[in-house]
Amino acid sequence: MEVTWWGHATCTVEDSGVRFLTDPLFARRLAHLRRRRGAPPPPEAAVAEAVLVSHLHSDHLHLPSLARLAPGTLVLVPRGAPDAVPGLRRLAARGLRLTEVAAGDEVSVEGVTVRAVPALHDGRRLPFGPHRSPALGYVVEGGARTYFAGDTGLFAEMAEEVGPVDVALLPVGGWGPYLGQGHLDAARAAEALAALSPAAAVPVHYGTYWPIGLDGVRPHEFHAPGDEFVRQAARLAPKVAVHRLGHGERVRPEVAR
Repeated sequence: MEVTWWGHATCTVEDSGVRFLTDPLFARRLAHLRRRRGAPPPPEAAVAEAVLVSHLHSDHLHLPSLARLAPGTLVLVPRGAPDAVPGLRRLAARGLRLTEVAAGDEVSVEGVTVRAVPALHDGRRLPFGPHRSPALGYVVEGGARTYFAGDTGLFAEMAEEVGPVDVALLPVGGWGPYLGQGHLDAARAAEALAALSPAAAVPVHYGTYWPIGLDGVRPHEFHAPGDEFVRQAARLAPKVAVHRLGHGERVRPEVAR
């Protein structure tokens, strides 16, 4: 299996010849955020058999990025997402295959199993309003078991809900000077790593987008989370091989199955 990190929470996971794309975000700018590191992903990043959308926030469910997918692409979204984000139905009318899932649901994609798992994060599309969809993570199980955490805080049942995994793609930061509830910073992500105990890990969700005009406010929160996660992981989970990738870099983690 192979993992490519395109920036933020966007990764390609290729397992058993099947490509999975997580939370695609290909924009140079999103509202008050601009991409401060690396060019947007190349066209090849939008090529996948299935897309895994973790929750409704616009930096994870980005309609213009989803519109770049080829007709026929399977897109897994949290249950209720098309009601909360009507633009999803327009994309479905143009040929995307939407499938709504909740924690515990399993979907087979060309022989590779995808299982939705819980996440501790705000599932609303907007800052105010009802919770219409749960935030999710996903476990892709083919030749390896790969956990994409989406956006989540640390919760006591994480290892039990996720189950045994070989590779963990964990958020270690965010897109602003301060992280709110329902997020992992580098230290909490290392705690999650120790609980999950995979063979390998890739830190994501940091060092990509930042609010316009706030470059000088707590800049370490943009630059440092990847290295800090490596340091904390070495202390709390020394047997895990941590791969800190640059944008567009890929790795083939060693897993024993």
